Amino acid sequence: MQVSPSLAIQIQTLPDQPGVYQYYDKDDKILYVGKAKNLKKRVSSYFNKVHDNAKTNVLVKKIVTIKHIVVPTETDALLLENNLIKKFQPRYNVLLKDDKSYPWICIKKEPFPRVFMTRRMVKDGSEYFGPYTNIKTVHTLIDLIKELYPLRTCTLDLTTSNIRAGKFKVCLEYHINNCSGPCEAYETELQYEQKILAIRDILKGNFKESLKGFKNYMMELASEMEFEEAQKIKEKIDLLENYQAKSTIVNSKISNVDVFSIISDESAAYVNFLQVSYGSIIRSHTMELKKKLDETDVELLELAIVEMRERFHLNSKEIIVPFEIEVPEGIKVTVPKLGDKKQLLELSIRNAKFYRVDLMKQMKIVDPERHVNRIMQQMKKDLRLPHEPRYIECFDNSNIQGTNPVSACVVFRDGKPSKKDYRHFNVKTVEGPNDYDTMEEVVYRRYKRLVEEQAPLPDLIIVDGGKGQLGVALKSLEKLGLRGKVPIISLAERLEDIYFPGDSVPMYIDKRSETMKVIIQLRDEAHRFGLTFHRNQRSKNAITSVLDTIPGIGEKTKLSLMNHFKSVKRIKEASLDDLEKVIGKAKSKIIIEYFKLN
Repeated sequence: MQVSPSLAIQIQTLPDQPGVYQYYDKDDKILYVGKAKNLKKRVSSYFNKVHDNAKTNVLVKKIVTIKHIVVPTETDALLLENNLIKKFQPRYNVLLKDDKSYPWICIKKEPFPRVFMTRRMVKDGSEYFGPYTNIKTVHTLIDLIKELYPLRTCTLDLTTSNIRAGKFKVCLEYHINNCSGPCEAYETELQYEQKILAIRDILKGNFKESLKGFKNYMMELASEMEFEEAQKIKEKIDLLENYQAKSTIVNSKISNVDVFSIISDESAAYVNFLQVSYGSIIRSHTMELKKKLDETDVELLELAIVEMRERFHLNSKEIIVPFEIEVPEGIKVTVPKLGDKKQLLELSIRNAKFYRVDLMKQMKIVDPERHVNRIMQQMKKDLRLPHEPRYIECFDNSNIQGTNPVSACVVFRDGKPSKKDYRHFNVKTVEGPNDYDTMEEVVYRRYKRLVEEQAPLPDLIIVDGGKGQLGVALKSLEKLGLRGKVPIISLAERLEDIYFPGDSVPMYIDKRSETMKVIIQLRDEAHRFGLTFHRNQRSKNAITSVLDTIPGIGEKTKLSLMNHFKSVKRIKEASLDDLEKVIGKAKSKIIIEYFKLN
């Protein structure tokens, strides 16, 4: 790739150190921010080859100036990269949105602290738990806390001097047992603080101390014969245990751990995050990262982890991930192979997949064009095609019991059936059930006609069968001078493996992937269309053979009879008068006599 003298000098003078590089265009507008273990090697790699990704080639052509920042370690580079991307929002970087609207649960810094939900953090020394990605979770926790621990909701300044001076009176909340009345010293600050300590534990996912305290108190009340009060505490224990049961999914020894997983397609990646505390998942969130260049899953996951830890104020010392990555120092990276941590990782992956599926369903409804574009891009990548397969043709043969061999060609445009373009073929040159020769004939006939008519050729040809069917189809394309000009694959029926020309080893693509869903739908549609045509041919030939045996009955008469009576059975059951109305007296007598004798 040609590099200007000015740019070549900038690349040569880059240090062999970890850091962050920034690309600028001729208008000094930032295009891209990236990190590197070795700045010179990483930046040079952009300019010493033609990239597979078209967007990367466009980016490289626009670069005029390269700036860099050297940092001590690669993990420092990762953190700096994240900050610069959010600050400058370069056109060719993955977009990171810093959403400030997530809800928090606040324990207010004040005498007799209030506990409430807020979307705004105030740096006044108050404690904030969250942010939570699901508002329902916040409401559930707030309701649970209110049921377990009556707290004040008023904004009174409950200093010791104000309470002693008798400035306040209890309100309705006290009379309906939602508050214990600290404003009139019915509850001490020490008693109130014990509640706040228990609430902190619950918000951290630790239910052990609260359950222990309630159970001890319940036993005390029961021993003092205060069964009604003991029953109220029992209800609180049940409430807490029920909430705990719903949130506990793994070994309770797994605490203060974050789980991150990633799935990706051609245009985007989806990163799921689970926060685990005392064996309970206390938070889950999935973010979508739009790909701008050909970013790897490792690069995207590293970027997402830094972003999520900053956004959600995470301080865990261990993270669970699907593969080895670079993270800031002081964090243990675990890639589990089995056990409870492996189950957590699989759960995170399932969450990412469900998120993607839901997003795809919404996209299909809201933006069908984008949905189609994404599938076409994915098929191009999975099948190693030079172009998106907007126009696909698929062939299937039908010759049940060796009779009436026929073939069908179905057409998909933009991933959907184009039924007006379907074609069926009566096999002309093949005797008996020979699937290979049939495939060779119909493929040759189909594309000979398209070439003669100068019609557009498909972006992809699919033949139903294995290596044999692919070989004979290639033979036909070669006769027409089309081999190598039109991509062609075959789909093996039993295992649904895909064969490519010149490759004896098939490719396996996940049957649940969108690429395979389109290919299987094509094959099934070709099979259905071919089978329907085959049955019609067999029925037509069976009918014709019966009428052909009647002396004196020609083609016109047979056609008139079938058009009127629709079947041989009805012709056989028809009276002389009914037949005379259609084909006349003389021929009607011939048919009546024939069916009497046969």
